Amino acid sequence: MQTINLLWGLMSMTGVFIAFFPCLGALNWFVIPFAGIGLMLSLATFMFSKRKNKVGSVLGIGLCGIAVGVGMLRLGLGFGIL
Repeated sequence: MQTINLLWGLMSMTGVFIAFFPCLGALNWFVIPFAGIGLMLSLATFMFSKRKNKVGSVLGIGLCGIAVGVGMLRLGLGFGIL
């Protein structure tokens, strides 16, 4: 599950970086919910995992959190349009 969390975070960050290109900012409307779901899954995996090595979950939490924050900032700067 931790590998899935890491991959989910990487896909979220990829979507945020693609949304930085001109005329693709509306992609953030899809990336923010996608990253939010990934953030919730990563948090659940981190809290309920019995493994001592939780690096995948921690990276998933970080990447999805950054993706949500940057996506919301980008939408705020573009007034939700760009």
